[in-house]
Amino acid sequence: MSEEQFDLALDLMRRLAPSNTSNNLVRLVKLVGPELEEELFSAVDLPLTTGTCAKSGRQYLKCDYNRDEQSYRSPWSSEYDPPLPEGNQPSFRLRRLEVALNDAFDVYRDLYYEGGVSSAYLWDTDDKGVFAGVVLVKKVITDGAAETGVWDSIHVIEVEEKSKAAHYKLTSTIILNLIHGKQNIGELNLSGNLTRQAEHDLPLDDPSAHVGNIGRIIEDMEIKMRNALHEIYFGKTKDIANDLRSVQSLAEAKKQADIQAELVGKLLSRK
Repeated sequence: MSEEQFDLALDLMRRLAPSNTSNNLVRLVKLVGPELEEELFSAVDLPLTTGTCAKSGRQYLKCDYNRDEQSYRSPWSSEYDPPLPEGNQPSFRLRRLEVALNDAFDVYRDLYYEGGVSSAYLWDTDDKGVFAGVVLVKKVITDGAAETGVWDSIHVIEVEEKSKAAHYKLTSTIILNLIHGKQNIGELNLSGNLTRQAEHDLPLDDPSAHVGNIGRIIEDMEIKMRNALHEIYFGKTKDIANDLRSVQSLAEAKKQADIQAELVGKLLSRK
């Protein structure tokens, strides 16, 4: 498949309903053929799914970053489900850091989200002194069959270690899906995603300092993106709804317009 076909496939995905991304991607792969399957699944951010660690019994999040073939690695035990003896594993040093990162973000998730599921995964790269990872958070709120809210945070980070410092490259994506429906007003489906990037140089006195550095970077990014989503999703939707529908009756609106026209006429007659 050519690069042009890949770009066209991504362009098509951007124009389809965000609330049905997973099914749309599967259909698109069937349309373009298996040659682009791996690239498309790596390029398109999909809503996170959950699994249960067979060893610890704790929930974890599945994504392309902890998948090897058809198995997913648990951050709690580092074992694959279904079992995959030859599956990719982080180095001993990164695995220790991964455990600490999961413990830290488990507290972060509980404080900020008051529930949900979080997972963190790290892996080695081919470049010396560079490793990468991803931090995932998912929160689902359901209030009956008619109201559902799903929040997925995907934070991909690349870390380049230097002498007494580290350079962090962060790419964050938030996928939001809100469904509100009542018989008298119909159904409202508000879905979409937002991606932002940032780079930071921070001191690194000890390898364990990565946990605090990554935590602060992601916390700051989530606050900024949450504010942006509030402005884009809710602010713009409110403006559109107010323009389309007035709480005033037509008679009251006409009366107010007549008063304004009368005042303007009197002001003009004084000149």
